[in-house]
Parts: sequence; C-alpha cells; structure tokens
Amino acid sequence: MSNQTPENPGCGQVRHMCQMLWYDYETMLRLGNRRTYVDMFLPADKLGLHIRGGAVLPTQRPDVTTTYSRRNPMGLIVALDDNNQAAGELFWDDGDSRDTVKSGNHIHYTFSAVYGVLTMQVTHAGYKDPNNLKFENITVLGVPSPPMSVSVTHVRNGAQGNSTTVLPNTNIQYDGAKEVLFLSGLSLTLGETYLVRWELVTEEYQRFDCYPEEHADEAKCKARGCIWEPSNIERVPWCFYPKDYGYTVTGKQETSSGMKIDITRNKKHRSIGRPGSPDIDTLRVEVHYHSGDMLQFKIWDPATYRYEVPVPLTVPAVPETDENKRLYKVLIENNPFGIKVIRKSTGTKIWDSSVPGFTFSDMFIQVSTLLSSQFVYGFGETEHPTYKHNLNYHTWGMFSKDQPPGYKMNCYGVHPFYMGLETTTDAHGVLLLNSNAMDVTFQPTPALTYRTLGGILDFYMVLGPTPEMVVQEYTALIGRPVLPAYWSLGFQLCRYGYANDKEIEDLYRDMKAAGIPYDVQYADIDYMERQLDFVLDSQFKNLPALVDRMRGEGMRFIFILDPAISGNETVYYPAFERGKAADVFIKWPENISNEIVWGKVWPDFPNITVDESLDWDTQVELYRSYAAFPDFFRNTTATWWHREIQDFYTDTMKFDGLWIDMNEPASFVHGTVGGKCLGNPLLENPPYMPPLESKHLGLNHKTLCMNSEQILSDGKKVRHYDVHNLYGWSHTKPTYDALLNVTGKRGIVVTRSTYPSSGKWAGHWLGDNNASWDQLYKSIIGMMEFSLFGIPYTGADICGFFNKAEYEMCLHWMQLGSFYPYSRNHNGKGNPHSPLSVSSSIPPLVFRR
Repeated sequence: MSNQTPENPGCGQVRHMCQMLWYDYETMLRLGNRRTYVDMFLPADKLGLHIRGGAVLPTQRPDVTTTYSRRNPMGLIVALDDNNQAAGELFWDDGDSRDTVKSGNHIHYTFSAVYGVLTMQVTHAGYKDPNNLKFENITVLGVPSPPMSVSVTHVRNGAQGNSTTVLPNTNIQYDGAKEVLFLSGLSLTLGETYLVRWELVTEEYQRFDCYPEEHADEAKCKARGCIWEPSNIERVPWCFYPKDYGYTVTGKQETSSGMKIDITRNKKHRSIGRPGSPDIDTLRVEVHYHSGDMLQFKIWDPATYRYEVPVPLTVPAVPETDENKRLYKVLIENNPFGIKVIRKSTGTKIWDSSVPGFTFSDMFIQVSTLLSSQFVYGFGETEHPTYKHNLNYHTWGMFSKDQPPGYKMNCYGVHPFYMGLETTTDAHGVLLLNSNAMDVTFQPTPALTYRTLGGILDFYMVLGPTPEMVVQEYTALIGRPVLPAYWSLGFQLCRYGYANDKEIEDLYRDMKAAGIPYDVQYADIDYMERQLDFVLDSQFKNLPALVDRMRGEGMRFIFILDPAISGNETVYYPAFERGKAADVFIKWPENISNEIVWGKVWPDFPNITVDESLDWDTQVELYRSYAAFPDFFRNTTATWWHREIQDFYTDTMKFDGLWIDMNEPASFVHGTVGGKCLGNPLLENPPYMPPLESKHLGLNHKTLCMNSEQILSDGKKVRHYDVHNLYGWSHTKPTYDALLNVTGKRGIVVTRSTYPSSGKWAGHWLGDNNASWDQLYKSIIGMMEFSLFGIPYTGADICGFFNKAEYEMCLHWMQLGSFYPYSRNHNGKGNPHSPLSVSSSIPPLVFRR
C-alpha cells in the first residue's frame, strides 16, 4: 500500500492492530456530538473510521503480516476539537516479550496539540526498535486556513541542544475544503521528542479593515488612527483597526427578560473622521429575550432622534423570562464592547462582536462579528455565483436599483438577512432591520462586517436549530408568505413588445393548437397609451373583449402597473389630477420648495412620435414626460391607488392579478429632471459609498434625489435617503389590498422590488436577465435565496429577457422552469415567442404542474 496522501490517508498498525482509515472531516465536524445518520463517501476497498475531535492517533503503513508491517514508517492523525486541541498516547515495544511494562523495555509517547503546536513528548525510552522506525507523515484535521510555514524542532538534552528545520513547501499540502493539513517526508525518529509547529495566517485574518474605500495608503490609514502593515496574503487588508478600537461598557442592567447597556467610544483612538459624519460618543444597547428561540439586540443614540425602519414585525407579547427555556445565553464583553450569543446545547458562539472596528457615526455605522463557521447563505438582492458564500474577502452592496442581474451588482431589492450553519449541523438566522444603503464584507476568519449609511443597528436572531426551523421562525417574525391563487402555479406567458391585441389573440390560438398547457397571459406596458397607467392604447382596443373570452375559457390575465405617473398631459388624466389633489406625490421638503420631485420613466409626452433609432439618453430627453412618484407610505396614497385600480377594472378591463414594476423606484434621469438635487449634497454622495453599481455617480443614479421627502402613515417626515429601499415594499401592500377588494379573489401580485416582509403580499421575479446558460443556473440560487427571505413564490424569466434565446438553452430552461414556483416565460422586444419555438421538442409532461 502507498504512503499517506491527500487522496488516501492510509492505515496504521498500533500495537499489532492495522486499521484502514478514510474520513470526511467536514462531515465529522458537522456531526459533532449529535446522533445523526449521514451518508459518507467510502471507497469499496476502505473501512470507515469516525475520528472524534480531540484525538491523536498513531498510524503505520500495513503489509501482508504484522511482522512486515512493523518495519514500515509510522505517522500520526491529529483531529483537533473545537478548542483547537487534541491529545493521545503511544506505547511501543517489541510486540512479543513479556512484562515489558515492568522491565521498562518499551517506548511511551504523549502527544498534545494546542493552537498550532504538536508536542511529541517521549516520557519513557527504554527500547530501541531494530528497524530504525520514523514518523514520516502527520495529518492534522481541522486546520481552518493554510499555514504560512511549518517547522520541526528536535528536542535534545545535553550539548547538542535543539535544532529546528523549516519544512519545504513540497512537504506541505493543504485541503481547504476539508480543512486538512498534510505533512510528509518528516523522518522523525521513533523514541525522540519533537515539536511540530504550523504557523497559521490567523493573525492576519483577524484584521478588520479600517480603510474599505479604494486607494488606501499608509498616510491615509494612520490619519484614521489605524495600523498599516503590508501582507503577502491576497486581499488581506493592510490598514486595520487596533485591537481595542471601538466602545467600552460604562453601565449595565440585567433583568430576566434582557439587558440595558450604556457604552462610550474609546477616545484613546481618534475618530475615523469621515467629513460630515461625526461620531456619536455615547450609545444605548438593549437586548430582548423575545422567546426561547429568538432575541433582539438594538444599538442607538439615546440623546438624538435617529430614523428607525417602519416595517412592523411580529414578536411575542410576553418575553421568555425562564432561562432554562432559552436556547441561547448572551454575554457582554466590556472592552472593546461586544455581544456574544452562545447556543447553550453545544457551546457554539453564533455571534461575537467583541472585535475591533465598531463605529457609530451619523452617516456611517460599522459592526463586525465572528461567525460560527464558513457556511453562510443569504443577503440580497444580487447575483451570487454560489448559494454558499465565498468568505475570501468579498463585499456585497445592497441598495434597491433598476439593475439587471450581474456579478456584484446591487439589484432590485434589499434583504439584510443570512442563515448560518454551525459545525454541529445546527442553524441560525440573523436579520439587520436597517433600510439605508449598506454593504457586507466576508473574511476567512470567518467573520462578517456590516457597514450602513444611517439609521440604527437593530438585529434579530432566530436559533432554529434546523434550517427549516430558521425559515419558519424568520417568517413568523416578518410575516408568512402570501397564499397564491392555485392557477398562479401554472405556466405563464408574457413579453415586452406585443404590437397589438391581435398578436396576443394569435399567440393564444397558437398555444392552444400546439397543446401547450398555460394558465396565465400577460400584457406589458405595450397595452398602455404612451405607457400611461390605467389608459388603454388604441392598438389594444379589442383586448378587453379578448380577456373576457380567455377568462371564460379558464385562462387568467395579469397586467403591469408602474408607480410613476405622467404630469405633462394636455387633457385631463385622472390618475395624475386626482393624485395631485390628494397630495400623494413625493415632494421636496417644505423648507426647500414643497414642489413635486420630477423624474422620467416610461410615459411619453403627448402628441409626439418616438424615434427609436436615437440613443437612449436622447430619447429620454426628447420624448419622456415628467413623472411624479406616489408616496405609498401615506394612507391617502393607498386610497388613491385603490380607486385608480378599481376604475380600471370596472370601466376598462378585467384582470386576475397585478404585476408591479419599476418600483425601486426607477427613473431614467438621475435624481430629478435637470439633474440638480436640492438640499444636503452629502445625502447624494455620502462620506462612505458602498460598492454599488455606478457608485461614482451617487446614490441618486437612476432614481430620486435622496433629499426628497416622504411622510409615514403616522405623519412623521423622513428622507428618501433613509427609506429608498422600502419603496417597493410600501408599493406592494396597497396593490395587494386593492386586488383583493376589486376582484374579490386572492389572485396574485408580483413585484420587482422587495424588502423583508414583502412576501406577505406578493411574489417576485428575478428581473431582466439574459438569455444565457449561466443565468439559467444562477436562477436556482436566486430562488433558493428568496425562499430564505420568506418569498417562495419566485421565478426567473424563462429563456431570458434580453437577447435571443439559443434553442438548446431555451429547451432546457423550459424544463427547469416548469419547477419554478413562479413559472413565467418573459422576453424583450424583437425576440421570438420561445415556448412555441421549442414546444415540439419538449415532452408534454414538462408542462404539467
């Protein structure tokens, strides 16, 4: 048999016993001490052995008899436990003589591994093996990161003294997936004492970035009072916080239902000093034990009002005061201040923010936490290449935007929620209830850093302990998903670019002739006159009759509505005039002008002909009308919106569901018409800018000015800067309420922009994707993430929205899409009707749901 390798750990003979070893350390870690049955890979010619964390096992290469195997090299397997420790022993004699313990004719080793040092200590050396045996290989399980170096010290007594050798890289192998370190070619003589050290990059991975902006240098770093130290490790920050940077505890009160803590900024270190964003020196912290499996910790300025997210959550009316019924315990670290949340059943720390870098200023808040493992899922909405996050210094920005899916591009919604799996297979979830622009950074420590541009820190944690229970507990907090109409689980068909009602009628006829089951037909903005909400275009004058006929034959119909309302009409336009009279549109603050903040979206000026050969910006400038944006936080806006939907249903056309789009909110000009945002310029270009798409153009790129004013249902005035990410959320409930009331059925609403709890009222599609294989694959990740977010009624545009779909790809995508909860084929102008183009090659079963 060959020597130990990463592919074959080999087997060993310890006191006349040869055992074949094969392991999957990642699986073993996840098993922990729980009795769980799992399927583990095991080659047919191997015998499985589960190695408990904390053990050191000697091994020896086998042979056909024990006589021959005793001549072969030896090795060690070190299985580190959760404390990075392991221990074991070896007794070795000639294998045959009597009373070798009494006579002392034996060798005895104790092995101890602690924090990167394996001590191979000979406690008795009364036997000299005739085969001159050596320890050739050492395998260490549970090494979290690749070592910077490995050295071996031969411990000798007398004049010779100790000698240390640094292993060459050829003798070191590291398996990052399994966290296993393989050392070979050691030649450590049996019967002598050695120290084996592996120097991990742990210290550098413990750095928390003090200069996340681009173009960091030593001068800029030290100006922030931080430490500058270059590293040879890719992506490790060179500018990082001192270990005691942050806040210290100045007072604490504990009750059976939680804690109140006062903390003060450690002024030993200077302020980070982002212009216009002064530090807040004194903060209040509250910890609430809401239930046995849920807690909340909240950090804010007790002296000055700060914006808090107006999204209602459901927490138990009575806290869990019985400590024995809580799955967690909470500890407070004093300096630097930090919160530790520990799962009592396993001792696992699932949150530990007692790390440097906590910053709380007016327009920049940062907090970091150590993670329980590298298994982290969630955060959105953006295109992720994998479901499990890569923790190698990746940063993801979150800010609602009219942005098609793309790598590290912030998309339509914001979901600051993640699920973490622990090494014991337990799971937990964490929500940051904050609606400002933000980002999150992962690092291999493993750790996570939040940075947000305003509001407060308001964290909710659910303890599972299974992934399924995490989602159940999270949706109990934010609201259970809406129950869609049964017909909405069927196949649905849509496109942007229907020329007239005849095209839809012909499509319906051809779909029936082809025998393709489908339940729902859509109309995109083509059905509107000049893309005006609630106004039917003359090219679709027969659409109401067609809809009635289709509905009579068992079909359902869904129309699109955008939030932006044209204000440039030359004739009476009820939606705008009634909205203006009811004061529903977003305006500037009263101290600036109290006028409507105008944008431009789809509606065209009246009495013009659009030249689509012109570039996009020119078309927007010449043809798009001024558009007003309803403030859906206001109760009066919900009443106005309901009336417009009711009148359309009663007077123009029936429908069964509503599709709301462009509600990030999207605008085709930046900030406002003319481009000049009034008020504080820091709101448009804040002192810290998350890594957002086109961030150099400011937060108002393709949306409203951040200084626009909105009014909550309780009358409180807020800046769009704070509630931008809630616009789609605020748009969704009034739409759903109107649908229920107008149709008398539960129907379905599909929205583009979402926030936690949007799933109570609507489903979601993954936006304007491309007709490409990678988008087919990534749609699975997107749907799994939205299931975590409490919006399971989700799907991607089957076959892609942009570009012409390649035949084979579309065929496979139709097959995959039949399993989407929201199964809709939707594409853009000029592309073929993809279901019909591939239907002859798809087995009928694919379309059955």
